[in-house]
Amino acid sequence: MPSTYLDAIANFHRARAYNDTRDWRDRAIEPSHRGSLRSAISLHRQMGIGVIAEIKRRSPSLGDLGLSINPAELAALYSLGGAVGISVLTDVEHFGGSREDLESAREAADLPILRKDFTVCENDVFDARDMGASCVLLIVAILSEVELASLLALTHVLGMDALVEVHTKDEASKAISSGANMIGVNQRDLHTFKVDTQRAEAVVESIPSEVVAVAESGFHEALAVERAAAVGFDAVLVGESLVKHSNPAQGVREFSNFPIGPRFG
Repeated sequence: MPSTYLDAIANFHRARAYNDTRDWRDRAIEPSHRGSLRSAISLHRQMGIGVIAEIKRRSPSLGDLGLSINPAELAALYSLGGAVGISVLTDVEHFGGSREDLESAREAADLPILRKDFTVCENDVFDARDMGASCVLLIVAILSEVELASLLALTHVLGMDALVEVHTKDEASKAISSGANMIGVNQRDLHTFKVDTQRAEAVVESIPSEVVAVAESGFHEALAVERAAAVGFDAVLVGESLVKHSNPAQGVREFSNFPIGPRFG
């Protein structure tokens, strides 16, 4: 039996990829027609830190967050609040998400969309493009260095972005070596799903200034976002707080536009 959340989820997705009979080499090399998340964040920097607002129904650690949410309605409100992009969970088994959630968000808001899922093979990247996403999540902790470099290269061939997720300075170094130009530092330990609010601050100083840096998980108040901006993050990815907010558009506004400081390292 897998000993951690991450083991269980990664093993599930690898088994599904192994049983997928589609040959990704036969799929059309056509670019994503959605806007670039990295570009949107970079353009927003002059106003301050940006918010990637997430559509998330549940999590293994927290349980149900909003199983009855309307993805289209939520995406429209995020856009109204000034989000730089939308993240959509498409993992069905562990997070209650779906392809339909992403497609609904895509139709409701003209913003870059991150497919938030456990990308482990080339077909996952093609599927993200076909859903209408312009960005995929690549988690260093579950990919070999060869896999990371290969999947990152494929996203670029398809005109997509990759948010390369790390948890430590060592993982950040691997991401940079692979050619990542957008790195997310997850404050949530994906083995235990506990949040360490100091994690992002400790890792960001190792990320070069030309690489877009995103802080992920554990943002429940504006003060925490302000602190992330001060240490040099360009954007924050926020899910639970916005899904549960009585006014999601206002929630995005409360977390946006704090001045971005330099990265010291």
